[in-house]
Amino acid sequence: MEIGERAELERSFTQGDLEAYAALGGGPSDGAVPEPLIGALFSYLLGVKLPGPGTNYLKQEIAFHRPAPLDTPLTASVEVTRIREEKAIVDLWSKACLPDGTVVAEGRSLVKFADTGHA
Repeated sequence: MEIGERAELERSFTQGDLEAYAALGGGPSDGAVPEPLIGALFSYLLGVKLPGPGTNYLKQEIAFHRPAPLDTPLTASVEVTRIREEKAIVDLWSKACLPDGTVVAEGRSLVKFADTGHA
């Protein structure tokens, strides 16, 4: 793992996704992608891609700038901004964008990574 390293994924949410989310207790939607589903994209990237398995959240701050429309690809990314190897802690910038580059959500994730020689 190094400063500037990135991981990303693209995902579109459908009406069916909103219905499944509501069935889990998410409540009604205004026709846009619920913020927790966007946050889940960051969780996936952190836990599966970068830093990967064994990652534990310490802190997360996400600002949601505008609604994300249904059936529109969102590109979620995380980028390493600081590594504290002695504590196995990494800061990452998380961002979700629409196809035209409009930022829907962004913020900082501070996580503890599994000490498996990542950094």
